[in-house]
Amino acid sequence: MKDLTTGNVATRILTFGWPFLFANLFQQLYNFVDGWVVGKFIGTEALAAVGASFPVIFILISLLIGISTGITIVVSQFFGAKQFDNVIKAINTFFVFIFISSLVMSALGIYFARDIFVALKLAPDVIDLAVDYLVIYLGGMIFMFGFYGTNAILRGMGDSKTPLYFTIFSTITNVVLDLVFVLYFDMGVKGVAYASVIAQGLAFIIITYVMNRNNNLIHFSFKNLKFDWDIFKKSIRIGLPTGMQQSFVAFGMVAIMGIVADFGTETVAAFSVAGRLDALASTPAMALAAALAAFVGQNIGANKMNRVRQGFMVSLVISAAMSLIVTAIVVLFGRPVMGFFTNDIQVIEIGYHYLLIVSSFYIVFSSMFITHGVLRGAGDTFIPMIITLLALWVLRIPFSWFLSREEIWFGLNFNLFGLQIDFYHFTFNGFGVDGIWWGIPLAWAFGFSASYIYYRTGRWKTKSIILHEEPAPEEIV
Repeated sequence: MKDLTTGNVATRILTFGWPFLFANLFQQLYNFVDGWVVGKFIGTEALAAVGASFPVIFILISLLIGISTGITIVVSQFFGAKQFDNVIKAINTFFVFIFISSLVMSALGIYFARDIFVALKLAPDVIDLAVDYLVIYLGGMIFMFGFYGTNAILRGMGDSKTPLYFTIFSTITNVVLDLVFVLYFDMGVKGVAYASVIAQGLAFIIITYVMNRNNNLIHFSFKNLKFDWDIFKKSIRIGLPTGMQQSFVAFGMVAIMGIVADFGTETVAAFSVAGRLDALASTPAMALAAALAAFVGQNIGANKMNRVRQGFMVSLVISAAMSLIVTAIVVLFGRPVMGFFTNDIQVIEIGYHYLLIVSSFYIVFSSMFITHGVLRGAGDTFIPMIITLLALWVLRIPFSWFLSREEIWFGLNFNLFGLQIDFYHFTFNGFGVDGIWWGIPLAWAFGFSASYIYYRTGRWKTKSIILHEEPAPEEIV
């Protein structure tokens, strides 16, 4: 565990943040290995099926992600204020919530799996593969919830290394099992799903055992779990808007998948692969934002607002530099990396165009995430939810649909005494598949602009669960 309320700001954020980065990179390796094994050894239809499953999975876990964020912030603020009894209560409350919600979400996802894919208008052969993958994956959701929830708790207390070690373990296990189940046992997409479930289950069981032995605050036991309604309500106040935000994003991904599916199986497969690469490229900014949120939470709990402001500016500079480097790498090596997943030339070209368009705006994306990190760390999650809702549903989805149309006719005409009068007309010729991708940077630009304007108002400072009557001495100075 690490106290983030003292020491050099840049050094603290970087030393605390690098395990976040590597943990996220290894989590993305999950997706890379799954995509490589499926695309190279099973086929394009299977690749499309696994890709179509991810938005559905994201919908089911989005609320948990939000509540996890709320618990992490609550834990970090209690930890920063040295209220360790409340830290223990928050952890117990979170574990109770995890196990109940995971069972409910698994049942709902399994029951409606086929109906969801039919609604997305996937090809029949893709639907069967997608259902096979999704049902198995959701059957092990309790392990996924437990593993990621435990990592969130540890990070809230300043421990970012333990989650990294077990993420590496889980990823290596997943890689080995992917190869064994698909290449040796010829289990297809079912083998890929089983590999993920087993890897996450083992990681959760082992990390729980290690924490019970080595951590003074975490002693997980079904018999000793107690649910604290007051702390849960605080977590809900902070986490529910983030969960709703994640839900909006998840449903937005499904809507985008519906637009993509209109262009055929190759486009769905390309979107699946390019989306994985895009997620990997976004990892540095997301990891830094997550580290910053914990940093902000602890310093607000300790009433050190000056360090919060310094952390924001330092993180913006670091994320901008990382984004420029990542953009250059994607532009130079995007096409050969796409070829690593599939031999289909059409899939490679469609995916590379996606990467070219989106990667040009990574610096905007990273700045948006850093700003959201400050707001979430302070406990202000409602405004980021509204901004995300507007960016996704008012800008990205409508523009992705509009810009991808081959031809749209606008006009005004009327009939006057049998004479047809064409008063005004205009024909818009869209960009085809590339038009879908252009909706992404438009949404990012709005998201960053709106978030930064709200940050400048300073209203987020009043959302902390730890109330201080006076500013800290450093603030007075």
